[in-house]
Amino acid sequence: MSGNTTSSERRHRVVIVGGGFGGVRAAKALSRIPGVEITLVDRTNHHLFQPLLYQVATGVLSPGQVAPALRSLFRRRRGVRVLLAEVRSFDLQNRIVHAISEHDLELPYDTLIVAAGATHSYFGHDEWSQFAPGMKTLDDANRLRTRILSAFELAEQAENDAERDAWLTFAIVGAGPTGVELAGQVAVLARRILRDEYRTIDTNRARILLLDAVPTVLGPFPEKLRKRAERDLRDMGVEPQLGAMVVNIDEDGLDVKEGDVTRRIHAKTVVWAAGVKASPLAAALAQGAGGDVDRAGRLMVDPDLTLPGHSEVFAIGDMIALKDVPGTAQPAIQEGKYVARVVAARLAGKPAPPPFEYNDLGTMAVIGRTRAVAEIFGWKVAGFLAFLIWGVIHLAYLIGWGNRFEAVVRWMWTILARNRRERLISIVSLVPEETARAEIEAWRERHREAHHAEPKPAPEPVTEVTVG
Repeated sequence: MSGNTTSSERRHRVVIVGGGFGGVRAAKALSRIPGVEITLVDRTNHHLFQPLLYQVATGVLSPGQVAPALRSLFRRRRGVRVLLAEVRSFDLQNRIVHAISEHDLELPYDTLIVAAGATHSYFGHDEWSQFAPGMKTLDDANRLRTRILSAFELAEQAENDAERDAWLTFAIVGAGPTGVELAGQVAVLARRILRDEYRTIDTNRARILLLDAVPTVLGPFPEKLRKRAERDLRDMGVEPQLGAMVVNIDEDGLDVKEGDVTRRIHAKTVVWAAGVKASPLAAALAQGAGGDVDRAGRLMVDPDLTLPGHSEVFAIGDMIALKDVPGTAQPAIQEGKYVARVVAARLAGKPAPPPFEYNDLGTMAVIGRTRAVAEIFGWKVAGFLAFLIWGVIHLAYLIGWGNRFEAVVRWMWTILARNRRERLISIVSLVPEETARAEIEAWRERHREAHHAEPKPAPEPVTEVTVG
């Protein structure tokens, strides 16, 4: 890597792609190093605390409580520049990142850190996305909240029992932590929060189905905790349907195959929590460097998290493939800090740190109001104690003391009271993500054309003519 020391003429330029857990941690750590100039670029203006996204989707927390603005996080770190733009490609040979906003941007770098995250994977059936949205972004959560709450409203207006039952059936595909946590919160919403607010329907009759092709919920957890989680879900009114493979999804429901039998589930609200794939930027890096990606599109990296053949390029987070490292927040945080140490050592001319090694702090999932399961340092715990541990750990990683205080108040309120303040049904949120992004892209294209257009010639002077 060229420029191992910072000259007095030019600062060491670091470009970070992605304002998630890994990108933000790397930027904060690198901002403490003298002589480093950091550009953090993201297509949104906020840092998303993704583990609590399902609570936005079910009205527990507001979007602002889980998504502080990136500029606010770095307002006192003068060496960090934040850009709202979408990265399209990388010129690894000339060390330039190509991004797009209202204008085309070229971002030169000495060190590049790509933490672009992951998106939904429908296992070759991308056409299902319009009927079964996933939950990876703040827009996803807002849309999902609108769909869930609108289902109860439309059930209230249904003209027959079949239509009413379809609106009151919620099918969540995927029994991992996201699916389990979302199913539990929808159950609380139906059986506790909304039960006295409607006149035509009984929200206690809502069916919350948790579907997965695997035979158990929370696959990565120890067997004892998996059984406890499934028992708690059933006690709350959730129906885990395991060993059930989804083979089709449309606007009226989904088809599920169990063994040789395929059956139909009529459900107006289907949520996808079954799989993820790496950001397309992982494939772009692999193509530029002649590298490889796995079946989920995750980039293969060297033990120090660098791109093979390009020691100046790091990739971290959900977009990379590391053995026995899950695609969760904690590995991304540790990887961001590790990369900052590697860069600091290079700039100081010191030996590089040893290869990255993930420190597994445990796994946990919240099921209901005071129900949770957790494995912390090999210690298995469930129930209210696990819920308290979950709360403390998530508060520790929520950025901003204001966000932490507000989250505690909201959690206490939802435990004690039968009400949730964040129950906005937004008509805008009903617009599919693909449509919204197409409109934004069209707007950008119009502005780029206007910006680069030749000046129009002045109009010919008009001579006034009197007729008659």
